[in-house]
Amino acid sequence: MSRRWRRSERAVDPEWADEGVVGEAEWDASPVVGGWSMTSGAAANRAALARWAAWAVIVAGPLLGVGALLAIPASAGSTVPSAAVQPSAPAPAGTGPAGFAELFVTQYVSAGEGDQSALAAFWPGARSVTFEGAPGRRQVTQIATVRTIPLSGGLWSVTVGARVIEPDAHPASTSDAAAPRAAAGPEVRYFQVALASSGESAAGVPFGYAALAAPAEVAAPGQAAAPQLEYGVMKSAAATDVRVQTVGQFLTAYLAGGDLTRFLTPGVQMTGITPAPYTAVAVDQVAAAGLGSDADTAGSRVPDDGTRQDVLVTVRATGGDGIRTPLSYALSLTARAGRWEITALNAAPVPALAPVPTTVPSSSAR
Repeated sequence: MSRRWRRSERAVDPEWADEGVVGEAEWDASPVVGGWSMTSGAAANRAALARWAAWAVIVAGPLLGVGALLAIPASAGSTVPSAAVQPSAPAPAGTGPAGFAELFVTQYVSAGEGDQSALAAFWPGARSVTFEGAPGRRQVTQIATVRTIPLSGGLWSVTVGARVIEPDAHPASTSDAAAPRAAAGPEVRYFQVALASSGESAAGVPFGYAALAAPAEVAAPGQAAAPQLEYGVMKSAAATDVRVQTVGQFLTAYLAGGDLTRFLTPGVQMTGITPAPYTAVAVDQVAAAGLGSDADTAGSRVPDDGTRQDVLVTVRATGGDGIRTPLSYALSLTARAGRWEITALNAAPVPALAPVPTTVPSSSAR
């Protein structure tokens, strides 16, 4: 017997029952909801559909999960969710104030009449300062921070060195005072800037900076005394020195192009410079750490396997223009199978160990 949706009434319509549209026992005499009601047969069909829909969701769940995994691009290389990715390390302390000070000094050195508004973005007090001369008559060609000092209360003291091109103080001839002035050669000048920082992120990085005053031109920082190195005396590279042979071939491949793997200790990975900036390399001088009285003959033989030695070499690398440039490299070598191999290209030469102070025991009181 067919079952249909129809407008419901409070009482059974005998004519509809007689027509066989719905049995009298199947009539839903419940209160009308929204003006429409459903027969009991239709309700059964709806329940069956709901059960099938529920089973479809249950079965589709694992399939959708597998599909999501297969949809991850192969380049991802991992199925770790993005939430597990570690954030990048915060910038080193002083990076922000150093960059701000460099921009401020560059703008300040080249400032002239009418540049107050541009400088106010760095130093609010610039609006009340008088600038003379044409903007841009001085130019900064290179700038770098040489010292960054954090102070209390969110203040910073930053010293930058700037290579400045200064116009000549006098015209080329007194008869032509309006002629363009010849620019003097660039010279390095130093400026100290006081900054205030505002706010901090969760990583401790300030949100903003402002200069407290105009830059102060200061003297160049003093030159530090170079520490003693662990190497022996730097000597001319001898063709019979097997270390020189290994280092020369390695650095030629590193700087002028070639295969590095045959010069490296097994397990060490290193990549040469690309594109190669030089066409040839020659070892000029070599000094080795830990050599005693046999320093002159130590390079003519290869010691037992596993012996490690640190060397400092200077080379002359020939560029495409034929000009040779001196370069220095601190390398660690390891002996294996009767030859030297490169174990490390070190970040810096090995400093000499500081002498241990001799302690004189004090006499005990009696």
